[in-house]
Amino acid sequence: MGKKYKMKNVLLNCLVMLIVASSYAQLSKIKGKIVDENSNKSIVNATIRVVETNEYSASNVDGEFSINAKEGDLVEISHMSYKTVQVELQKEGVIKLELAQIDLSEIIVSANPLGDISQSAVINDVTKKISQPRSVGDLFKDIKGFGIAKKGAYASEPVFRSFKYEQLNIQYDGGMKILNACPNRMDPITTHIIPEEVEKIEIVKGPFTVRFGQNFGGIINLVLKTPSKDKLGFKGSVEGGYETNGNNFVTGTSLVYVGKKFDVNINGSYRDFGDYKDGDGVTVPSSFKTSDYSVKAGYNPTDQQRLQLSWRQSFGRDIDHVGLPMDSPYDDSFLVGLDYKLNEISNKIESFSTKVFHSYVDHLMTNDGRPNFMMVEAASPVEVWLYGGKSELVFRPSDNSKIYTGIDANLIRREGDRTRIIKMMNGMPLPQPKTVVDKIWQDANLNDIGLFVEGKFKIANFITLTTGVRSDFIATSLDDPAKDFENLYGGIIEDKNEINVSANASAKYQKNGFQAQLAFGRGVRTASMVERYINHFNVGVDSYEYVGNPNLKPEINNQIELSFSKNMKIVDVSASVFYSFMRDYITAFVNTDIPRKFMPTTPPIYTKQFINIDKAEQVGFEFSFDVKATERIKFTSNFSYTKAENLDFDEPLAQIPPFTAILGVEFNKDKYWVALSSRLVAEQNRISTSFMEEETPGFGTLDLRVGFEPLKNFSIGAAVLNIFDTTYYEHLNFSYANSNTLMGKIYEPGRNFTTYIKYKF
Repeated sequence: MGKKYKMKNVLLNCLVMLIVASSYAQLSKIKGKIVDENSNKSIVNATIRVVETNEYSASNVDGEFSINAKEGDLVEISHMSYKTVQVELQKEGVIKLELAQIDLSEIIVSANPLGDISQSAVINDVTKKISQPRSVGDLFKDIKGFGIAKKGAYASEPVFRSFKYEQLNIQYDGGMKILNACPNRMDPITTHIIPEEVEKIEIVKGPFTVRFGQNFGGIINLVLKTPSKDKLGFKGSVEGGYETNGNNFVTGTSLVYVGKKFDVNINGSYRDFGDYKDGDGVTVPSSFKTSDYSVKAGYNPTDQQRLQLSWRQSFGRDIDHVGLPMDSPYDDSFLVGLDYKLNEISNKIESFSTKVFHSYVDHLMTNDGRPNFMMVEAASPVEVWLYGGKSELVFRPSDNSKIYTGIDANLIRREGDRTRIIKMMNGMPLPQPKTVVDKIWQDANLNDIGLFVEGKFKIANFITLTTGVRSDFIATSLDDPAKDFENLYGGIIEDKNEINVSANASAKYQKNGFQAQLAFGRGVRTASMVERYINHFNVGVDSYEYVGNPNLKPEINNQIELSFSKNMKIVDVSASVFYSFMRDYITAFVNTDIPRKFMPTTPPIYTKQFINIDKAEQVGFEFSFDVKATERIKFTSNFSYTKAENLDFDEPLAQIPPFTAILGVEFNKDKYWVALSSRLVAEQNRISTSFMEEETPGFGTLDLRVGFEPLKNFSIGAAVLNIFDTTYYEHLNFSYANSNTLMGKIYEPGRNFTTYIKYKF
């Protein structure tokens, strides 16, 4: 008995030792390498974690690592500047990471752990690309914190938190711009490109960088499609879509050639949109036609150099602006730009880049077909010229620091008059029509030359500090001032010069899928041409005539923002809270010393004048919560709210998006996907009485989008938008009383069936 028991113990101990030995034999040092997916450059200080055992390691200067694990173990790879991924471990395997940061200035994407910008985000949603948005402005509808200011189906542009118009720095491809010629913003920058041409939207959520021009409330960079450098040869695509609500057609084509040294990308499109119907079946005048084409040509003299030429033209025709008293027979624009970049100049100088561009807009607005056309015939041809550029030198004093320094410029000129043929007066036809010319822009100039320096310092393995300062040298002038405008300001309008100083400082912590940021920024914005020089023109959210003020001081935004995000295997959560204290905020008030100039007996009989107020503020939050229920099903949600106050007037600021929640569920399979999204918008009862705002009721919409790839490179997308045919309008949509029959509101489209087909070759 004892011998048998001893024998059992011996056998058991041997078995345990064999299991332990086997376990140790399987759990050994696994080696691998971490590289950037675009450049294949090694990534240093990436964290490697074995999910099951919580074993940690880090990559060295050559991107190499070793860790106690066994082949096939699930590991999590994270880095400050890259998206966190989970992969199965393989011996001597190479793991590629995708950049997570914004790279606003690069025309050649390059990896670096010090390159991201505080409080930044990248938006790239495939569902929006095949559901046929009406304009680029519509792309912002489902992005948290955004609303859309709309004058019609053609003229829509984003509003972020309480910031709008020139308070946001909107640009293409890291600095190029096409500005609005129309003071009513019939032609904002978002109208001069098409949604199908936008590859992604980059957002900086406040004055937290000084490198990309004057930045008061944030930067929006619309990144346009460019050839992929890793796929040589000729390729292209043809696409087209149809929309039932408005009988709308879209067609487009793209041709790409990529060689070892040379590449070219040619795009063309045509859009024909008709008047749509709201949920009650009421027709909303909103038709327009556009033709666009663009060319991007690049040449790489060496592996370290890139030269790129951009050229694009857009032609808008027969544009109806339901929210304005005039329409646009044409709206034409063109943009030409040249970029050059040289990388790896020396051990201490990482790169030099320079960009120059020129844009021009030729715009006509008339009241032909409007109710007052029989009394007064009005036509306003307006133009804007913009010359701009930027040069930047990037130093790398050490592996843990990077310094950007440079200069940029935007030189703007606007011209345009309004010719009125007065055919009736006091209800009686004139025996001889009277012609009057009103000066709109008064041949205005605004030049901004900026100098900046910004440093990024890695002060610990997981902490990066960013700080910068910027000076803008502003010069403004009028070449053809109107006499009544001169008399309003003492008989002479002198040229103005300013020096505006902006600054930022932020700290970011990132480790194992967790990121926290604390950012401070001071953004300074000079007054726009409308705010300085407009002369008795309807440019506000109400029916007042507005007059500019050449003596305006620049407005200042002092903003603080705290945010965090955590990416887990199943759940992703992020949140941010922000506060802005604004000084010398630019607004307008009714000046009873300035009577209405045109139709002086028609209320309101006084004019609004732009002024600075001492104090304004905004506070708010954004929150998102996403759940990956299975490998194929994902639930998404995001929420945003902004409260903004004019402290001098003791009332809310005008045009603030209400609380918004966006909920969605997505199902993805190899050949098809389905997405259901709901947009829930609360009522807006915080309104500005001085801007004659009205409360807006809340609403909810539900959209269904599907995509299918029956053949390789051939995809079909379809959508049912506003499934329940809801009748609603956005708080930021407004119209003048004499512009349409919709009583001052622009209703959104009712139920809409869309389809989109694309073939790539």
